[in-house]
Amino acid sequence: MNGRPRAYLTTPIYYASGEPHLGHAYATILTDVLARFARQNGYDVLFQTGTDEHGQKIQAEAEKRGLEPIELCDTMAEHFEAAWERLDISHDRFIRTTEEEHKAVVTAFLQRLWDRDQIYEGTYSGWYCVSDERYWTEKDIGEDKRCQICGKPVTFVEEKNYFFKMSEYQDALVRHIEENPGWIVPEVRRNEILGFLRQPLTDLSISRPKSRLSWGVTLPFDEDHVAYVWVDALINYLTGSGAIDPSAARESQGFDDVTGSWWPADLHVLGKDILTTHAVYWPTLLMGVGLPVPRRILSHGWWVVGDTKMSKSLGNVVDPLELGEKFGTDAVRWYLMREMPTGGDASYTPERFLTRYNELANVLGNLASRVTSMIVKYRDGVVPDAAGRGLDEDIRRTLSTVRARSMAAAKASWTSHARPMAMSKSASLGLRRRTPIPSRRSTKRSPRSPAA
Repeated sequence: MNGRPRAYLTTPIYYASGEPHLGHAYATILTDVLARFARQNGYDVLFQTGTDEHGQKIQAEAEKRGLEPIELCDTMAEHFEAAWERLDISHDRFIRTTEEEHKAVVTAFLQRLWDRDQIYEGTYSGWYCVSDERYWTEKDIGEDKRCQICGKPVTFVEEKNYFFKMSEYQDALVRHIEENPGWIVPEVRRNEILGFLRQPLTDLSISRPKSRLSWGVTLPFDEDHVAYVWVDALINYLTGSGAIDPSAARESQGFDDVTGSWWPADLHVLGKDILTTHAVYWPTLLMGVGLPVPRRILSHGWWVVGDTKMSKSLGNVVDPLELGEKFGTDAVRWYLMREMPTGGDASYTPERFLTRYNELANVLGNLASRVTSMIVKYRDGVVPDAAGRGLDEDIRRTLSTVRARSMAAAKASWTSHARPMAMSKSASLGLRRRTPIPSRRSTKRSPRSPAA
């Protein structure tokens, strides 16, 4: 590190079982906007995204396509990387959970929990959704026995598992949330987690038997089990930080001193449907190995189509690349940032996309055209060296507010996209009210033709 302020920002890593859709694009562009703003303000930035490539969902999709799981993962990772290039994402690291480096960090993390007596063997029985890789209680699934996220039928499972003593960290987690009111934003999401934690926290199943699922990271203390995909996936943030050296002796791997690394992450950006895994599972796992928790979690809302969440599991996704082909990358980025209040939900419709697209043309576009035309007409194509007037204070105040809030407030990004529209309208109004003073050259009359 060079002494400059730093920011480690992450998106969730996306399941490598389907193509990138608008929801993926939103989280990634939102993080990209925050990363770019941090760089502009002198921060050293590590911006990480990637793909989640283990678990039953991947294994089942690969079998369905007649592929080996790694073949499917290689293809999907290429598609995500290509999508982010086309959407002008400025990430510094694209991580894949099938990387040897990551698997080694997962192994070291689980061994650390085992060595600290944070894991025990037990039996799990309950309802499981393959599509969302989630366990559900009898109360959660209702009489129709369906997943509360994707709506698909769940399966009853009873098997030997290993469990993390998550319940032992409930009080510490509640205390951390209450003492750090900005740790989860927006506030409504913080309140949801505190509400969840009012009930006794159960221990977390962290393994799956290879007899049912072979595609995963093998537990270092039982070769017949693999890590639960969520545990594997969450550790990607730690892998990317460079804090852990799994090749070192156990006492020197970095769990006791993260100095010189990017850990803890400054901001995890993620959807509200995976908030519990990030705001409960992840921090308690970190407490279990003795590491600091992330500095902040920003939980955004859902893109919905009609009244239903956009999800590849539900088959109602919108392809951001198709929109980009037709309207341009900047239009897609603008629409996603402008339309959804960060933290709330937003409904995608072609009509709303066109409204935001036309906003660019009719407000910013017209202002740029008018200013350019006036400079050519009245200032001989040279921008005059004149004292700024009118919007100076508005610009200063807006930048000051956004800088203060960009890493702390859920509405910062959305607000920062609303302000340029307001300022552009003010500038356009000011131009209409003022009569420009023509340059000397533009006032010279053409010589009269001699009289016939």
